[in-house]
Amino acid sequence: MRVEVTDVSSLFRARTLGRFIGLPACAIAVFTAYPTVSAQRAAGAAPQVTFTKDVAPILQRSCTKCHRPDSIAPMSLLNYEEARPWARSIKQRVSAREMPPWFIERNVGIQKFKDDQSLSDDEIATIVKWVDSGAPRGNPADMPQAPKFTRAYEWAMGTPDLVISTPEIVTVPAVAPDWWTNQEIDTGLTEDRYIQAIESKPMLPGSEKVIHHATTSMRFPEGGGGQLNEYAVGKNVDVYPDGAGKLIKAGTKITMNIHQHSIGEEIKAGVSVAFKFYPKDVVPKHVAVALHTADSYDSIDIPAGTVGRVDGYELLTKPTKVLSFQPHLHNRGSRQCVEAIYPNGKIETLSCAKHNFAWMIAYSYADDVAPLLPAYTMLHVISWYDNTAANKYNPDARNPVGFGNRSVDEMGFSWMNIYQMTDEEFTAEVAARVRMKQTNH
Repeated sequence: MRVEVTDVSSLFRARTLGRFIGLPACAIAVFTAYPTVSAQRAAGAAPQVTFTKDVAPILQRSCTKCHRPDSIAPMSLLNYEEARPWARSIKQRVSAREMPPWFIERNVGIQKFKDDQSLSDDEIATIVKWVDSGAPRGNPADMPQAPKFTRAYEWAMGTPDLVISTPEIVTVPAVAPDWWTNQEIDTGLTEDRYIQAIESKPMLPGSEKVIHHATTSMRFPEGGGGQLNEYAVGKNVDVYPDGAGKLIKAGTKITMNIHQHSIGEEIKAGVSVAFKFYPKDVVPKHVAVALHTADSYDSIDIPAGTVGRVDGYELLTKPTKVLSFQPHLHNRGSRQCVEAIYPNGKIETLSCAKHNFAWMIAYSYADDVAPLLPAYTMLHVISWYDNTAANKYNPDARNPVGFGNRSVDEMGFSWMNIYQMTDEEFTAEVAARVRMKQTNH
């Protein structure tokens, strides 16, 4: 067969490195000829899926934020040499939608979110095809430029305006019962500010292993204050949309409630919280609130070896816009849905998410689809639990489980960032949504 050659470099490609893992790249100098694109088309063959052209852009968008040196993931996927040994594992985890960690169910409820790192069906198919075809490298010239990252343990929000940390570093013993500490920290603020983003996380490498959660709240000088946010394993940053923020007053003190648990090795632990403020002369139209939604304290009772469901309810007495939701369950939790029961009796599922105790993700709705709920809407939070031996995260399937604060106990509620609206604001925004849908259709 006569092959038309338009680019000499396209005659050759590096033979897959899979069976050479462990050898330095410079030691492999075996090449093999392959047909040009024109020859592939002439033969009716589909274009080859390669790492440099097809797979690397997907990994850079959704994976390498964690899968890079000195970050939380167990291996780096920044380049071909690092990713190739893990090809089959990558295929398995993305096909099962276990990675990247984004557990919104795709067949129900709202599907538009900010900072959505999940893979589309086409992206998953691309990765599967790459692995099934031998995980070829491709042309090095096709490799996209490496993204720039902050260093590990820096802030997802970028450079904060204020960072405060627990004054006491706790040593978590290798073996000990769960315990909780409360620490109060002076913010040092001398004027009122509005918060645009807030992020809490462990301040020492490795301490994320022993901190179950850390909740932060404000204490204003004159009293009051309210909830700020929560850190839990895998938690991302809380970002409020333009026009919404949370007031923190001059002289405010931050209280951190930190839940520690032992994991078999001694680890030092502490927590930091970072703030991004609106400019000093900006007063947001709406004040955001962190809602601890639909607790199920008395309802959780899952017998040994069974699966169960628990329901919780929260009444909204004013028109409300929901900015985000974050399921909170423990190791036996498997799924959570949030429904809106409207005053007229209509029921609408807002979101459902599978639950993974290692990833407490706050799902922030896109501005144009964030739920708008009229006054006296009832939020219905439904949580499912798997207390069987089939649940690999189950601490002990031989015992029943009920509500408790320990990691081996269970909880069931949803963190929601919301803000309340006047009747006039609610009516105007609903009308704007209707106009937008009519325009788009």
